[in-house]
Amino acid sequence: MSDDVLQQLTRHALVPVIVLDDAADADPLGAALAGGGLPVAEVTFRTDAAEEAIRILAARGDILVGAGTVLTPDQVDRAVGAGARYVVSPGLSRTVVEHCRRHEVTVLPGAVTATEVQAALELGVDTVKFFPAGTSGGAKAIAALAAPFTGVRFVPTGGIDAGNVADYLALPSVAAVGGSWMAPRAAIRAGEFDAIRKSTADAVAAVASLRSV
Repeated sequence: MSDDVLQQLTRHALVPVIVLDDAADADPLGAALAGGGLPVAEVTFRTDAAEEAIRILAARGDILVGAGTVLTPDQVDRAVGAGARYVVSPGLSRTVVEHCRRHEVTVLPGAVTATEVQAALELGVDTVKFFPAGTSGGAKAIAALAAPFTGVRFVPTGGIDAGNVADYLALPSVAAVGGSWMAPRAAIRAGEFDAIRKSTADAVAAVASLRSV
């Protein structure tokens, strides 16, 4: 798995979680994210447009694109074939992790309990998705898990927005935070790419401010 991908995610600290209903929206969305200073996208495999959207975003060359909500080896194949550089699962699947390893692609499986984190470590994974963060104890739960699992990094997603993102990013164990508030599904469908560019820029500026404190 690529340390470079994890380094980039950690450097940007924010991962826009994207649901695209029409692949035609992928290119203007990529332009909005890059224009806002956040050239990262996790495109969820929740719609029929996901695979082609990943292909379009990857072809731009300026977006670190990953595939989210990946549940099966077939989806791993399709995501990687389309150009995804990392794969995110909502839960911990040995099959998906091992398939990603065969592709030599970074994988972030979901883990919210000590048992799941330990199972991820046994599979050679030390950076996990903490999902759904908001209903799984939030930042306090991550801080508690980080105590016994000192080498594990977390990417919390679910229930995170501009109002609470600072709580997560304040934790040394949090590598990055995923969320949809920068590019909501409804805004994408409505073609509100200028608004997405602005909300992305605002989020990037907020993170920069947090890091300067």
